[in-house]
Amino acid sequence: MKQIKKILIIIQRSNGDVFLSSPLINAVYNYYENPQIDLLVNDDTSMIAKTLSNINHIHQFSYKKKKENRISQEKELIGNIFRKYDLSINLTASDRSVLYAILASKNSISAVEKDAKKSWWKNYLLNYSYPFDTTIPIVKNNIQALKFLGIKNKNIEVKSSYPNSAKESILKKLKEKNIDKFIIFHPSAQYDYKIYPRELRDNLLKKLNSLNVPIIITGAVSQVDQRIKLELPNLTNVHDFIGETNLNEYFALSHRCEAYIGMDTLNMHIAASQNKRIFAIFGPTILATWSPWSNDIQANTNINIPKQTYGNITIFQANMSCVACGLAGCDDKHGNSDCLDNIDPDIVFDEVQKWLIK
Repeated sequence: MKQIKKILIIIQRSNGDVFLSSPLINAVYNYYENPQIDLLVNDDTSMIAKTLSNINHIHQFSYKKKKENRISQEKELIGNIFRKYDLSINLTASDRSVLYAILASKNSISAVEKDAKKSWWKNYLLNYSYPFDTTIPIVKNNIQALKFLGIKNKNIEVKSSYPNSAKESILKKLKEKNIDKFIIFHPSAQYDYKIYPRELRDNLLKKLNSLNVPIIITGAVSQVDQRIKLELPNLTNVHDFIGETNLNEYFALSHRCEAYIGMDTLNMHIAASQNKRIFAIFGPTILATWSPWSNDIQANTNINIPKQTYGNITIFQANMSCVACGLAGCDDKHGNSDCLDNIDPDIVFDEVQKWLIK
C-alpha cells in the first residue's frame, strides 16, 4: 500500500461533505508523498471541490444527465475510472458510489450503512468498510479510511485556501466601501427550512447595527439569496454583498472578517476552517454530525441546549424538546422549522456584544 501513487476519493453528497473532506485529502497526500489525487463528486458541488488543495482532477456525476441518458453517463464515467487507481476511498454509503469505488481500484475502502441487510454485499466486495456514523462529526467520519491504511492523524484540521487574485479583488471591494474590520452576517442556506425568519432576522440586524461595526451581508445568486437581498432593511452599518462575490472571493472575504454570524451552512464551515469567532443559528440539523469543527480544541458538540460555547464557536438552538430532530422542516418536506421561530434575536445579540467589548 505504500507504493500507492494514484488515489480516487468519491464524495457524492453535499457541498459541506466535499469541503470537510480536506483532513482526509491532506493526510493521504502527505503520507503517500505527493500522490495524484482525483475526486468524483456531483456536479453541483464541483465549485467547492475546486477550492480544495492537492487535487489533480475532478470527475463529475450529473443527475440531469442521469435523467436524460443514464447509460451514456455511466459508460463514460466508468470508462474514465475503471482500474485507473491504486486506491479508491468512498465517503458516502450509496450503492452507486460504492460501486464506483469497487470498479476504480483493487484496493477499495468505503463507508456503508449500519444496517447489515443493506450493506452485506458492499462489505463482501470492498477491501475495507466502515459504518457511516451519524453520532460523530462528519470530519471524523471522513477520516475513517486512514485506520485501514495505517495512517495516524492525531490533529484533525479543516483547511481552506483561495488564490491571491481573490484576495486582491476583495481588498479592492472593501476599500471602495471604506471598510476595514467587519463582521459577516450570512442569512441564507440551501433550503428555506434552515433559514431564520425574516422578522427575527431584521430584529437581529437592527441590534447589530447599533454596535457601529460594519456588518457585511453575504450570499450567492440563488433564488433564496436574491429574495433575502430584496428583504434587507436599510441600515447605516449593514452592507449588502449578496451576489457580489464568487466562491474564491467569499473565501478571501471570510478570511478577513472578525466573526461569522448566521445560519448552519457551508459558509459557517468555511469560517470555522479559518478559526473565526462563530455565532451559528441552528434549526433541525443534528449537531453531533454537523456542528462546526473547532480546529483549536479539536472538537464539535453533540449537546442540544439553547446556547453553548466551545472553543471559538457559539451555537444557538430553540428551547424545545424536539430539537434537534434532523428533519427537513417540521413536516420533513422542506416546510417551516418551528424551532427557528423560537430563537430569540436578543440572545444572539447579547453574545455578540459581550464578545465584541472584551
